Amino acid sequence: MPENPWKRLSSTYVHENPWFAVREDAVIRPDGAPGTYGVVEARRLAIAVVPLWPDNTVTLVGQYRYPIDEYTWEVPEGGGPLAGDALETAQQELAEEAGLAATSWTPLGHCHLSNCFLREEARMFLARGLTADPTARPCGDEKIATVRMGFADVLGLIDTGRITDALTIVALFKVERFLTRGRQTELLHRPAGGVPAAARPVRHRRMRPQRTTTWPPDWRKSFSVSAWMK
Repeated sequence: MPENPWKRLSSTYVHENPWFAVREDAVIRPDGAPGTYGVVEARRLAIAVVPLWPDNTVTLVGQYRYPIDEYTWEVPEGGGPLAGDALETAQQELAEEAGLAATSWTPLGHCHLSNCFLREEARMFLARGLTADPTARPCGDEKIATVRMGFADVLGLIDTGRITDALTIVALFKVERFLTRGRQTELLHRPAGGVPAAARPVRHRRMRPQRTTTWPPDWRKSFSVSAWMK
Protein backbone atom coordinates (compact mmCIF):
# COMPACT_ATOMS: atom_id res chain seq x y z
CA MET A 1 0.00 0.00 0.00
CA PRO A 2 1.35 3.48 -0.88
CA GLU A 3 2.56 5.62 2.01
CA ASN A 4 0.15 8.25 3.36
CA PRO A 5 1.44 11.62 2.03
CA TRP A 6 -0.59 13.61 4.59
CA LYS A 7 0.67 14.47 8.09
CA ARG A 8 -1.91 15.33 10.76
CA LEU A 9 -0.68 17.80 13.38
CA SER A 10 -3.85 18.22 15.45
CA SER A 11 -7.63 17.68 15.39
CA THR A 12 -10.40 19.89 16.78
CA TYR A 13 -14.07 18.93 16.86
CA VAL A 14 -16.19 21.96 15.99
CA HIS A 15 -19.62 20.27 16.06
CA GLU A 16 -21.01 16.97 17.35
CA ASN A 17 -24.45 15.36 17.51
CA PRO A 18 -25.72 11.75 17.67
CA TRP A 19 -25.51 11.34 13.87
CA PHE A 20 -22.23 12.99 12.86
CA ALA A 21 -19.30 15.13 13.99
CA VAL A 22 -17.36 17.83 12.19
CA ARG A 23 -13.66 18.16 12.84
CA GLU A 24 -10.90 20.41 11.52
CA ASP A 25 -7.39 19.01 11.24
CA ALA A 26 -4.17 21.03 11.04
CA VAL A 27 -2.16 19.15 8.43
CA ILE A 28 0.94 19.15 6.32
CA ARG A 29 -0.22 18.62 2.74
CA PRO A 30 1.44 16.23 0.26
CA ASP A 31 3.26 19.22 -1.28
CA GLY A 32 4.77 20.09 2.13
CA ALA A 33 2.63 23.19 2.72
CA PRO A 34 0.60 23.62 5.95
CA GLY A 35 -3.16 23.47 5.64
CA THR A 36 -6.54 22.75 7.23
CA TYR A 37 -8.67 19.75 6.32
CA GLY A 38 -12.34 19.58 7.34
CA VAL A 39 -13.83 16.12 7.87
CA VAL A 40 -17.39 14.99 8.58
CA GLU A 41 -17.44 11.79 10.65
CA ALA A 42 -20.63 9.72 10.47
CA ARG A 43 -21.63 8.31 13.85
CA ARG A 44 -23.82 5.61 12.25
CA LEU A 45 -23.21 2.78 9.80
CA ALA A 46 -25.08 3.36 6.52
CA ILE A 47 -27.18 0.42 5.28
CA ALA A 48 -28.80 -0.34 1.91
CA VAL A 49 -31.06 -3.30 1.06
CA VAL A 50 -32.05 -4.43 -2.45
CA PRO A 51 -35.35 -6.38 -2.14
CA LEU A 52 -35.48 -8.70 -5.16
CA TRP A 53 -38.67 -10.67 -5.87
CA PRO A 54 -38.85 -14.02 -7.73
CA ASP A 55 -40.56 -12.30 -10.71
CA ASN A 56 -37.49 -10.12 -11.36
CA THR A 57 -38.85 -6.98 -9.70
CA VAL A 58 -37.32 -4.72 -7.07
CA THR A 59 -39.12 -2.75 -4.37
CA LEU A 60 -38.11 0.91 -4.30
CA VAL A 61 -39.06 3.49 -1.71
CA GLY A 62 -39.81 7.11 -2.44
CA GLN A 63 -39.33 9.92 0.04
CA TYR A 64 -38.53 13.61 0.23
CA ARG A 65 -34.87 14.24 1.06
CA TYR A 66 -34.58 17.43 3.05
CA PRO A 67 -30.87 18.25 2.45
CA ILE A 68 -31.18 18.28 -1.35
CA ASP A 69 -34.79 19.54 -1.43
CA GLU A 70 -35.87 16.77 -3.81
CA TYR A 71 -38.15 13.72 -3.89
CA THR A 72 -36.08 10.63 -4.65
CA TRP A 73 -36.56 6.93 -5.38
CA GLU A 74 -34.14 4.61 -3.62
CA VAL A 75 -33.70 1.13 -2.25
CA PRO A 76 -34.56 0.85 1.45
CA GLU A 77 -31.77 2.56 3.41
CA GLY A 78 -30.97 3.61 6.93
CA GLY A 79 -28.34 3.59 9.61
CA GLY A 80 -27.33 1.68 12.68
CA PRO A 81 -24.67 1.61 15.40
CA LEU A 82 -21.09 1.56 14.09
CA ALA A 83 -20.29 -1.44 16.28
CA GLY A 84 -23.68 -3.10 15.81
CA ASP A 85 -24.84 -6.01 13.68
CA ALA A 86 -25.17 -4.71 10.11
CA LEU A 87 -27.53 -7.53 9.10
CA GLU A 88 -29.85 -6.82 12.01
CA THR A 89 -29.97 -3.14 11.01
CA ALA A 90 -30.70 -4.13 7.40
CA GLN A 91 -33.60 -6.32 8.51
CA GLN A 92 -35.03 -3.45 10.57
CA GLU A 93 -34.74 -0.98 7.69
CA LEU A 94 -36.41 -3.34 5.22
CA ALA A 95 -39.34 -3.73 7.62
CA GLU A 96 -39.61 -0.04 8.52
CA GLU A 97 -39.30 1.43 5.03
CA ALA A 98 -40.73 -1.24 2.73
CA GLY A 99 -42.94 -3.26 5.10
CA LEU A 100 -41.12 -6.45 4.14
CA ALA A 101 -39.30 -9.38 5.74
CA ALA A 102 -36.82 -11.68 3.96
CA THR A 103 -35.65 -15.25 4.49
CA SER A 104 -32.47 -14.97 2.38
CA TRP A 105 -29.79 -12.34 2.95
CA THR A 106 -26.62 -11.94 0.88
CA PRO A 107 -23.91 -9.43 1.88
CA LEU A 108 -22.83 -7.26 -1.07
CA GLY A 109 -19.80 -5.66 0.54
CA HIS A 110 -19.19 -2.08 1.58
CA CYS A 111 -18.40 1.30 0.07
CA HIS A 112 -17.46 4.81 1.17
CA LEU A 113 -19.60 7.80 0.27
CA SER A 114 -18.10 11.20 -0.68
CA ASN A 115 -14.69 10.15 0.67
CA CYS A 116 -13.08 13.53 -0.07
CA PHE A 117 -14.62 15.00 3.11
CA LEU A 118 -16.98 12.39 4.59
CA ARG A 119 -15.82 9.48 6.75
CA GLU A 120 -18.76 7.09 6.38
CA GLU A 121 -18.97 3.39 5.63
CA ALA A 122 -21.99 1.78 3.99
CA ARG A 123 -22.90 -1.91 3.97
CA MET A 124 -25.18 -3.40 1.32
CA PHE A 125 -27.38 -6.52 1.25
CA LEU A 126 -29.48 -8.44 -1.25
CA ALA A 127 -32.77 -9.58 0.31
CA ARG A 128 -34.81 -12.45 -1.19
CA GLY A 129 -37.61 -14.69 -0.03
CA LEU A 130 -39.73 -11.60 0.60
CA THR A 131 -43.02 -11.45 2.49
CA ALA A 132 -45.11 -8.61 3.88
CA ASP A 133 -44.34 -7.55 7.44
CA PRO A 134 -47.61 -6.25 8.95
CA THR A 135 -45.84 -4.88 12.05
CA ALA A 136 -43.64 -2.48 10.09
CA ARG A 137 -43.91 1.26 10.73
CA PRO A 138 -41.81 4.07 9.21
CA CYS A 139 -40.01 6.46 11.53
CA GLY A 140 -41.66 9.76 12.39
CA ASP A 141 -39.33 11.72 10.10
CA GLU A 142 -40.24 9.62 7.04
CA LYS A 143 -43.24 9.71 4.72
CA ILE A 144 -42.61 6.81 2.38
CA ALA A 145 -44.20 5.40 -0.77
CA THR A 146 -43.22 2.07 -2.34
CA VAL A 147 -43.29 0.66 -5.87
CA ARG A 148 -42.20 -2.58 -7.57
CA MET A 149 -40.37 -2.29 -10.88
CA GLY A 150 -38.47 -4.62 -13.18
CA PHE A 151 -34.76 -4.78 -12.47
CA ALA A 152 -33.80 -3.66 -15.97
CA ASP A 153 -36.25 -0.74 -15.75
CA VAL A 154 -34.66 0.38 -12.48
CA LEU A 155 -31.22 0.33 -14.11
CA GLY A 156 -32.72 2.41 -16.89
CA LEU A 157 -33.75 5.07 -14.37
CA ILE A 158 -30.11 5.23 -13.27
CA ASP A 159 -29.01 5.63 -16.89
CA THR A 160 -31.41 8.53 -17.44
CA GLY A 161 -30.52 10.30 -14.19
CA ARG A 162 -33.86 9.78 -12.49
CA ILE A 163 -32.27 7.75 -9.70
CA THR A 164 -29.37 9.76 -8.27
CA ASP A 165 -28.85 8.35 -4.78
CA ALA A 166 -25.27 7.08 -4.72
CA LEU A 167 -25.82 4.19 -2.31
CA THR A 168 -28.82 2.98 -4.31
CA ILE A 169 -26.78 3.04 -7.53
CA VAL A 170 -23.86 1.14 -6.01
CA ALA A 171 -26.12 -1.46 -4.37
CA LEU A 172 -28.08 -2.15 -7.57
CA PHE A 173 -24.96 -2.60 -9.67
CA LYS A 174 -23.51 -4.83 -6.93
CA VAL A 175 -26.62 -7.02 -7.29
CA GLU A 176 -26.24 -7.08 -11.06
CA ARG A 177 -22.60 -8.19 -10.74
CA PHE A 178 -23.42 -10.78 -8.06
CA LEU A 179 -26.21 -12.38 -10.06
CA THR A 180 -24.27 -12.21 -13.32
CA ARG A 181 -21.51 -14.23 -11.69
CA GLY A 182 -24.24 -16.65 -10.64
CA ARG A 183 -25.32 -17.10 -14.31
CA GLN A 184 -28.60 -15.21 -13.79
CA THR A 185 -28.04 -12.47 -16.37
CA GLU A 186 -31.13 -13.51 -18.32
CA LEU A 187 -33.24 -13.24 -15.17
CA LEU A 188 -32.07 -9.68 -14.56
CA HIS A 189 -32.67 -8.32 -18.04
CA ARG A 190 -35.81 -10.07 -19.26
CA PRO A 191 -39.10 -8.11 -18.97
CA ALA A 192 -40.72 -8.17 -15.57
CA GLY A 193 -43.73 -10.46 -15.27
CA GLY A 194 -46.72 -10.27 -13.00
CA VAL A 195 -46.24 -6.62 -12.11
CA PRO A 196 -49.24 -4.26 -12.14
CA ALA A 197 -49.09 -1.85 -15.07
CA ALA A 198 -49.22 1.08 -12.66
CA ALA A 199 -45.89 -0.04 -11.20
CA ARG A 200 -44.03 -0.13 -14.52
CA PRO A 201 -42.84 2.84 -16.58
CA VAL A 202 -44.18 3.14 -20.10
CA ARG A 203 -41.27 2.20 -22.34
CA HIS A 204 -41.79 4.91 -24.92
CA ARG A 205 -41.43 7.52 -22.18
CA ARG A 206 -38.02 6.30 -21.06
CA MET A 207 -35.14 8.50 -22.14
CA ARG A 208 -32.20 6.73 -23.76
CA PRO A 209 -28.77 7.70 -22.37
CA GLN A 210 -26.73 9.82 -24.76
CA ARG A 211 -23.17 11.09 -24.77
CA THR A 212 -24.35 14.70 -24.45
CA THR A 213 -27.67 15.20 -22.72
CA THR A 214 -29.04 18.67 -22.02
CA TRP A 215 -31.58 18.66 -19.21
CA PRO A 216 -34.05 21.55 -18.84
CA PRO A 217 -33.19 23.63 -15.73
CA ASP A 218 -36.48 22.66 -14.03
CA TRP A 219 -36.67 19.00 -15.12
CA ARG A 220 -36.61 17.69 -11.55
CA LYS A 221 -39.45 20.00 -10.49
CA SER A 222 -41.56 19.05 -13.49
CA PHE A 223 -40.84 15.31 -13.20
CA SER A 224 -43.90 13.45 -11.96
CA VAL A 225 -43.64 9.92 -10.59
CA SER A 226 -47.28 9.30 -11.39
CA ALA A 227 -46.63 10.21 -15.02
CA TRP A 228 -43.94 7.64 -15.75
CA MET A 229 -45.47 4.94 -13.60
CA LYS A 230 -48.78 4.87 -15.52
